[in-house]
Amino acid sequence: MEEQGGSVTLLCLTASSGVPLFCRSVGAPSKHQLPFSVIGSLNGVHMFGANLDVLLTAACTANTHVVWRVFHNSITLIVLSSEEGASDFALGRLLDNTFSAMVLILGLEELVNIRNIERLKKDLRACYKLIDSFLAPLERSGDLTQCVECVPVPHGAALQECLEAFAAAAESRFGCLVVGGRLALATEPWWQLAPQELLLLSWLVGSLPPPTARDYPIYLPHGSPTVPHRLLTCQLLPGLEACLICGPSPALHTVETQLVPRFWKPLLEPLQACVRPQPHGLPPGVLAFLLIQREQRSSQSSVQPPGSGQEAPPQEPFQAGFPHRARHCYVVSATHKAYAIHAPQHQLFLLLAPHVPTFALRPLATRALRRLTGDAAC
Repeated sequence: MEEQGGSVTLLCLTASSGVPLFCRSVGAPSKHQLPFSVIGSLNGVHMFGANLDVLLTAACTANTHVVWRVFHNSITLIVLSSEEGASDFALGRLLDNTFSAMVLILGLEELVNIRNIERLKKDLRACYKLIDSFLAPLERSGDLTQCVECVPVPHGAALQECLEAFAAAAESRFGCLVVGGRLALATEPWWQLAPQELLLLSWLVGSLPPPTARDYPIYLPHGSPTVPHRLLTCQLLPGLEACLICGPSPALHTVETQLVPRFWKPLLEPLQACVRPQPHGLPPGVLAFLLIQREQRSSQSSVQPPGSGQEAPPQEPFQAGFPHRARHCYVVSATHKAYAIHAPQHQLFLLLAPHVPTFALRPLATRALRRLTGDAAC
């Protein structure tokens, strides 16, 4: 099983018969399809263990990490990774996201009760772009944190009020603004969706081609896996989209030609400010940060914020977590320093330049948390 370094290959098969449904890969040679003998061996060893009441979840070779997962006794997903530092946690999360993406686009019923394998193969092509985005090395933290990634928004109060009115006029409780694949604002019912649904919807909008408007059928993997809804998206500006989850009405044409001009045209300047990068105003020496809003399950992050003027060191994996419930924690190395704050409402992780004095890490991190959250009590 010789894979090129840094490659990830994802296999999807029927659980009962082992028929391949698709194979997606990144970083591998130009061929996207593994030999059938390899696919059969990977599925066969898993089925052999299951027949002996042994659950095979992961295995390692000299250069490849393999993880298996079966969903609803119907779909088997297998991922092979030769990336350095690949872990069961990260690859298992990838498989969970992949199956949920399949449910999001096709619905659970079509995946659990497979009636026509060839038709299912064809339908699954609609998932490829979203699934491929999971395999590609992107600068996003949602895979790790399971928190939807957000962007700071100027004029937030005025835009939030407009969004609420816009969603109500469209007979929907679920509305949001998405900037570059990240959530800017959302109605309260949108925030009440499951964390994985929030992530998948943002990633789906970011993965779709950019026409001015879309009417896209979706299923909510946790809230409505068998009953479809309509995801309506309208491009307000390049890189900025208004999204609604609706029932049978209204028509996309009505939303695009009547509701969008009525509600959003008067707010052109605040919308333009949303698209422009917003300075975070963090203290000098901060190379990167990750801020998690724990109750809302949202996050903000930035690598090398504007004005740092320094090259950020390579990212290092952090998967084991803290061995205890630490409120403040720091790490010092030759190339950088890191500091973490665990507050009641937020978690903040900072990557700092090595020249920042160690004794100054705590006050600097506290100031950064206050600046990002606007909470003077932090």
